Amino acid sequence: MSNDPYKALGLTKDATADEIKKAYRKLVRTSHPDLHPDDAGAEARFKAISAAYEILKDPETRARYDAGEIDGLGAERPQRQYYRDFADASDNTYQQGHGFGPDVDPADIFAEILRNRGRTSGADFGDRGFSARGADARYSLNVPFLDAARGAETRITLPDGQSLAVKIPKGTEDGQTLRLRGKGAPGYGGGAAGDALITVFVQPHSVFRREGDDILLTLPITLDEAVLGGKVTTPTIDGPVGLTIPAGANSGQILRLRGRGIERAGRKTKGDQRVELKIVTPPTIDAGLRDFLEEWRKTHSHDPRVDLMKRASA
Repeated sequence: MSNDPYKALGLTKDATADEIKKAYRKLVRTSHPDLHPDDAGAEARFKAISAAYEILKDPETRARYDAGEIDGLGAERPQRQYYRDFADASDNTYQQGHGFGPDVDPADIFAEILRNRGRTSGADFGDRGFSARGADARYSLNVPFLDAARGAETRITLPDGQSLAVKIPKGTEDGQTLRLRGKGAPGYGGGAAGDALITVFVQPHSVFRREGDDILLTLPITLDEAVLGGKVTTPTIDGPVGLTIPAGANSGQILRLRGRGIERAGRKTKGDQRVELKIVTPPTIDAGLRDFLEEWRKTHSHDPRVDLMKRASA
């Protein structure tokens, strides 16, 4: 894949932060090697996608990439240097007065090149010491919806059989990558260990849905609750609460429970829970209800589709 993080995510340079996040989440589900074990190219695509997202998700690193200060893998780009930058250096073999004369033997030129190469090569590498940071290790983790919403602690089993404790922060999103410092491969020559990068896949819930920091839920109500209104109980991610249904409620109507949504670190306010009402008739219509509605229909001519038909033909 391309080393251009925008191309790796299928975006242009004017992409918003939200578009970057959505593109990453979509691609990671189609490329994570744990989800596609039979796809030989999944791991390479996943690494490229993850590297691109690491660059673009942070406004500072994104700005540095856009300015040409770092490359698509986050490495510093070397500053351009020209001959004049070295012309006056004391160790410049080819500066004026230290160059080769017109009668120099070509063998002397070759010997001088080898001596310069030796001064900068691995010949004295051990004298300076060598250390390098360990490689990052990547894992995937399936997390129940409520654990991701409310926060939890779990463990993952590593390939060597050891287990690693993982803290799921409140409000963790689907496709989000958690970084555990120093839990990757060991470093070399005393270098720091790499990190463990854990991609979280949030499992769907049978009742709750998430949109940003809001929780969405469809709540069934009875015919009489819709007509007369009343107090009912609705589930939330933190437990059941009371909800007032206004008289004359309709299916599709949205009621909002403030502060009953997602809580995330660093944010002062929680999201809300949006409750969509759905009128559900009884599984069995008894004779009393049927007789009442038949009489009611005779004296009431309300047609809720009148405006719809007008707009459809406009």
